[in-house]
Amino acid sequence: MKHFLNTQDWTRPELDALLTQASLFKRNSLGDELRGKSIALVFFNPSLRTRTSFELGAFQLGGHAVVLQPGKDAWPIEFDLGTVMDGDTEEHIAEVARVLGRYVDLIGVRAFPKFVDWSVDREDAVLKGFAKYSPVPVINMETITHPCQELAHALALQEHFGARDPGSAPSEVLRGRKYVLTWTYHPKALNTAVANSALTIATRLGMDVTLLCPSPDYVLDERYMGWAKHNAAETGGSLTVSHDVDSAYDGADIVYAKSWGALPYFGHWHDEKPIRDQFKHFIVDERKMALTNNGVFSHCLPLRRNVKATDAVMDSPNCIAIDEAENRLHVQKAVMAALVS
Repeated sequence: MKHFLNTQDWTRPELDALLTQASLFKRNSLGDELRGKSIALVFFNPSLRTRTSFELGAFQLGGHAVVLQPGKDAWPIEFDLGTVMDGDTEEHIAEVARVLGRYVDLIGVRAFPKFVDWSVDREDAVLKGFAKYSPVPVINMETITHPCQELAHALALQEHFGARDPGSAPSEVLRGRKYVLTWTYHPKALNTAVANSALTIATRLGMDVTLLCPSPDYVLDERYMGWAKHNAAETGGSLTVSHDVDSAYDGADIVYAKSWGALPYFGHWHDEKPIRDQFKHFIVDERKMALTNNGVFSHCLPLRRNVKATDAVMDSPNCIAIDEAENRLHVQKAVMAALVS
């Protein structure tokens, strides 16, 4: 049995096959790959794109999705073994995952960090708990990584840079392109999941990747930096960390923006905020995009306009954020179909 927890767990041929299938689903949206199948979508956090695209994706392939929100319309769940459950949690993941696996064919899980202690959150206990006990494949719908977003991003880039025919590997059109993953300001300290995933997939596809952030405090966790370095060495790409805005943007083919909190201040956000507030100038604007090689801009959404990126950037024909968002539907259908085949 294979789960879809991180793209790093899948081979390049497997990822290319998912992207190829997603391209086919984009051309022909209806199918029967999930006929008679079902998926439980377990949301510990809110969602717009993820819930909509998974529910519709299952429906379009003949399947059925059941949405569950532990603590709201489902019992609160305990994940630690040995816990004396005399508090708020009503049942243990050991029972939850195994029971759901008796009912459905797939389980999707969305669970953000608690934002208190990164040494705890980086263990991804909720996702790993489902994967450990589930008798059916588990899909990561965003925890501390966001692999579905990675695939949607890769497909959008593949389409933009020319590989529109099903069967064309993304590496053929993306290899060697200059890719900038830029930190942007946000009034709140956000999850690093999309940044971790963008760094992973961009280096996996052989691009020359620059991680642009205000200071070393905003460099991502060593696990994902390690993955990126390994990927770059394996694919012939490169990985650079920069704190200089203009040099990072210079000649870039792709600019991908995301906000995230500084890990050294994880759980102590009142100390981090005055530092973060100094870097509002990291906003993606017309001046910076003019430094690129007619580069495309994207973001996972939701995006606060004129905080993360200006109206002009978002409304530019070079913005592919809406294409990327649409592609969530297609790549997730490909993932579900692959896991039940």
